Amino acid sequence: MARTDPVRNFRFRLEIDGLQAAAFSEAAIAETMTEPIDYREGTDPMHVRKLSGLTKYGNITLKRGITDSLEIYNWHKQIVAGQIQTNRKQVAIVVVDESGANKARFVVSEAWPTKYDPSDLNAKGNEVFIEVLELVNEGIERVA
Repeated sequence: MARTDPVRNFRFRLEIDGLQAAAFSEAAIAETMTEPIDYREGTDPMHVRKLSGLTKYGNITLKRGITDSLEIYNWHKQIVAGQIQTNRKQVAIVVVDESGANKARFVVSEAWPTKYDPSDLNAKGNEVFIEVLELVNEGIERVA
């Protein structure tokens, strides 16, 4: 029987509709959760049944070192200006193995930035200047 090793979490790429500067050092995929609803009819046994309610998709958090590109910031700026309908994007997070082959693909639909956070500056430090982009969405699906 062939051995199947788990995919490691440090090799991935992002594909964001229309954004070329989509290289990130971190991508956090939040949980997807379907709310349970308690339900009981009068003729049921003396316990409740569990029905499925609304599904909630968690936010995606992306981190990267700031470069001279303004694409990510401008996407957020357009949302602040109220242009949400024309700036929803499909995001794909693709996990790759050591050879570079695609192993897992998560498709995030109708994503738009809800938070843009440049990191703090510190004259005594020597860390990379990081920007954080948090995306809300209407669906996360693993397609591969």
